Amino acid sequence: MAPSVVPAVYTLNGNIMIEPSKLYLFMGAALALLLIPGPAVLYITARSASQGRVAGLVSVLAIETANLIQAIAAALGLSAILLSSALAFDVVKYLGAAYLIYLGIRKLMASNNGADGEAVKQESLSRIYWQGFAVNILNPKTALFYFAFLPQFVDPAKGNVIGQNLLLGAVFVGMAIITDSTFALLASSLTGKLTGSRRFQKGSRYFAGLVYIGLGITTALTGTRK
Repeated sequence: MAPSVVPAVYTLNGNIMIEPSKLYLFMGAALALLLIPGPAVLYITARSASQGRVAGLVSVLAIETANLIQAIAAALGLSAILLSSALAFDVVKYLGAAYLIYLGIRKLMASNNGADGEAVKQESLSRIYWQGFAVNILNPKTALFYFAFLPQFVDPAKGNVIGQNLLLGAVFVGMAIITDSTFALLASSLTGKLTGSRRFQKGSRYFAGLVYIGLGITTALTGTRK
């Protein structure tokens, strides 16, 4: 029988914390989720289309930094504090929605201002990073996802439940970096040949702006804490 390519993960006392078979199952489920384009992928591809490959990859880094913080918070039980309060959940949700809509309006206004043929000033990479970070950290549904998804693959009998959650969260974020980067590169490659066209530049900014606004409205209207 061929040896497993996914090694068992051990705790400090030498006991197996996560069995390879369970890790395989988790990675398969995570990959299925990551390959279905969601709000984060739409945000990243819109950024890649409007400002290029580097901006898309910086957005990936920002989104996944926020994802890692959300995963750690879920593993430590901090997310439960947010999820236990309907008011706190809604406040964070609407702040995130408002910020997305604000970014979309700014993008559309920049497109209008550049309609006379002048190039619209590109945003700095640091601004792009912090915008992407804020968008995802202000999305309580990300916290809800980790709070609900990770424990399904945790075995309390193995002990160190927090450690298992942290490990699974890190694996998920690592896989998300790969898949989201692939989406960013594909988006930038498909639009790369047209970047010299002013009409395309204007259209890509409109596309990005409308995506941001659409994501903001969707965030505000879809679902509740329950």
